[in-house]
Amino acid sequence: MKMKNRVLIVDDDKELCALMKKCIEQENLSAVIAHGGIEGLRLADENKNANSLSLVILDVMMPDMDGFQVLKKIRETSNVPVLMLTARSDEEDKVSGLRLGADDYLTKPFSINELMARVNSLIRRYTTLNPTAETDSEYIELSGMMIDKTNRIVSMNDHVVELTGKEFDLLFFLAANKGRVFTKKQIYTQVWEEEYAFDDNNIMSFISKLRKKIEPDPDCPFYILTIRGVGYRFNQEA
Repeated sequence: MKMKNRVLIVDDDKELCALMKKCIEQENLSAVIAHGGIEGLRLADENKNANSLSLVILDVMMPDMDGFQVLKKIRETSNVPVLMLTARSDEEDKVSGLRLGADDYLTKPFSINELMARVNSLIRRYTTLNPTAETDSEYIELSGMMIDKTNRIVSMNDHVVELTGKEFDLLFFLAANKGRVFTKKQIYTQVWEEEYAFDDNNIMSFISKLRKKIEPDPDCPFYILTIRGVGYRFNQEA
């Protein structure tokens, strides 16, 4: 039997959590609830290890650990979509969440129809474009390419390719998660390990330079694919 997509709801408002869970389950999805940030991180980790989590709905204002802290920890290990909830319409809150890797934002109060439209959209994008393919290996063997993380060496058909430090980090990150789609914001946060500076041209420039060094035909890439309107992924077939 195919496992239902699972949604993790992290919010200290128990009545709202119950309502969201009921509506989510009516869409033939499953849902688990955490009433605080620490519990939410524990459940996120448990479900990540089981590859069963398709979306996190995360409130910003919680007493034990705020949503920004929870999001930052989640993004250290997971690319799961995160929908942030806030009782404030402060633009700075939204910018902070997006910089940390949130995928979407809803301001309370919101309609259930709008919530479910965003839930279904995020899950559909994630499950359609992100097959499970993740590795912690120090050595990655691909079609025509070898990546040695320990010695930071990349070879194409037994010829070493000279890459800068960040080009290597970018290539290894994408190849280690091949098949998974990342936004420019997520790539920047993971590879540069700092808050996203909204400089899409920087990411695009690195991708372009990397393609010129590793792609047989940079104008028709085989390894690093562009997902129009979303970001990039490493070819699952490589």
